Amino acid sequence: MICGVCAGIAKYYNLDPTVVRLVWAVASCFAFAGVVAYIAAAVIIPEEPNYIEQGE
Repeated sequence: MICGVCAGIAKYYNLDPTVVRLVWAVASCFAFAGVVAYIAAAVIIPEEPNYIEQGE
């Protein structure tokens, strides 16, 4: 919920974001690699564009 990485991954794969967050939390408990992967994904994955129309 910090950078929206899990929500973005869930949206891409059409999954529930809560499930993705739980899997990530469990994976992070067993290895520090989960935290490193989250930070890397937050930097690498582009933000979703904002399509709000302006002026109308």
